[in-house]
Amino acid sequence: MSMRGIKLAVSIGCLVILLWWTNPAEVLAQLRGADMKWIALSLLALTVATFSMADRWKTTAGAFDIRFSYAFALREYYLAQLINSALPGGVAGDVTRAVRARGAADVIRAAQSVMAERMLGQVAILGLMYAGFTITLAMPAGPGWTRLSLLVLVVLTGGGSAAWLVSRRDSVTGRFVQKALKLIPQPVIVLHSAITTLCLIFGFYACARAIGTVIPAAAWATLIPLILCAMLIPLSVGGWGWREGAAAALFPMIGAPASAGIATGVTYGVVLFVAALPAAAILVAQSFSGTTLTKEKPDLP
Repeated sequence: MSMRGIKLAVSIGCLVILLWWTNPAEVLAQLRGADMKWIALSLLALTVATFSMADRWKTTAGAFDIRFSYAFALREYYLAQLINSALPGGVAGDVTRAVRARGAADVIRAAQSVMAERMLGQVAILGLMYAGFTITLAMPAGPGWTRLSLLVLVVLTGGGSAAWLVSRRDSVTGRFVQKALKLIPQPVIVLHSAITTLCLIFGFYACARAIGTVIPAAAWATLIPLILCAMLIPLSVGGWGWREGAAAALFPMIGAPASAGIATGVTYGVVLFVAALPAAAILVAQSFSGTTLTKEKPDLP
C-alpha cells in the first residue's frame, strides 16, 4: 500500500474506531440537528481567516524578497487549502503554493516563504495555548487540568527550546528558523496571527454550538488549540480522525460527552472543506481562460 493509501486508511480507521467506541446513533443525531446559523458563523470565521492568512503570506514572502499581489496570494491560498483538505498529509497544497509562486523567485525562496508563513501560524496558536495552560495551572480555582497542563507546558517548552537551539546554528535550517522567528514581532504579523488564531478557534467553537455543546471560556486558549494541533499530525487526510479523536478525549473535561467531541470535529472538518470550495471556482475560471497550474505566473504589483 502506498503512503497516501496508508494515510487515508488511518483517517478512516480512526473514525470507525471512534464511532464504535461511542454511540454512532448519538453522533448522527447531533449532526442531523446541527444549527445552521452557527455553522454559517463558523464558515464566515474560517473565510476571514483565509483572507488574513493570505496577506500574512504576502508579507512573509516580502521578507524573502518575493513580491506578488494580494489577489495572487489569496487565490493560491484557497487552492492550497482545497488540496490539503482533499489529499493525504496536509502539505500537498503548500507544496503547490510554493511551486506556483516560483515565478516571482527561485523555488527555494518560494518554499521558504510558505514554510515560514505556516510556522508563524503555528507559533501563534502554540503561544496562545502556552499562555492559556500557564494561567489555568496558576489559577487557584482553575478547571483542574493540572496533569494535562503540566504535560502540555513541558512539551511546548521543549519544542520552543529546540527551535531556539536550531536557530543558533550556522546552517541553512538555522538561518531559516532565525529569519522566520524575527518576523514574529512585526506589527502586521502580530495582527494577522491574532486574527487567524481567533477565527480558527471561534470556528471550532461555533461548530460545537451548532451541535448543542457550549465550550467554556477556559477552553478557548487551551483545549480548542490542542484539538486543532492534532490536525497537524501528517498521518491523515485533512486531519480527519486525529481531530475527532482529540475532541472525543478532551470534551469530557468540559462536561460534554465524547460523542459531542466527535460530532464537533466532523462538523468542523466539513466546514473547513466548504470554506475552501471557492478554489473550485478558481480552477474553473483558469480552465476557461486557458491558463494552467504550471504556467501561470504571479500577478506582480
